[in-house]
Amino acid sequence: MSNLPVIPYSTTLHVKDTCLCLHAQRAARALARRFDLALKPAGVTNQQFSLMMALNRPEPPGMGPVAKLLAMDRTTLTAALKPLSARGWVAVEPDPKDRRGKLLRLTLEGAQALSGAVPIWKRVHGEIEAGLTSDPQALRTGLLEVSL
Repeated sequence: MSNLPVIPYSTTLHVKDTCLCLHAQRAARALARRFDLALKPAGVTNQQFSLMMALNRPEPPGMGPVAKLLAMDRTTLTAALKPLSARGWVAVEPDPKDRRGKLLRLTLEGAQALSGAVPIWKRVHGEIEAGLTSDPQALRTGLLEVSL
């Protein structure tokens, strides 16, 4: 133990109070828990809701654009798609323009499930925004700047 470098406790407190990563992680976990609980009656998690919303487009997107939007690697996206595909909510189909690629399509059943979750998301999202003491758009802008 005597060979450990000495990091002053004041440094620990400084990191706790100022670390953007720590604050973003804590906020993300708290938001995820809140949305998971709220969306449970609709049968989806907050991650599944976000993924299904990412597929709610006029044309089925490929894996790459969806992974980029959700800040996921393709392996994580593939794993996240499996339970949705098993429930018949998402179809993973070959891209007719490039057979090596996959297109992701929200099925009719998936769209119906998502439709049931949207009012819950709107209510909870509105409650969260109403409870903020800072400007929600400024928060979104700051988070977007960090995520690029």
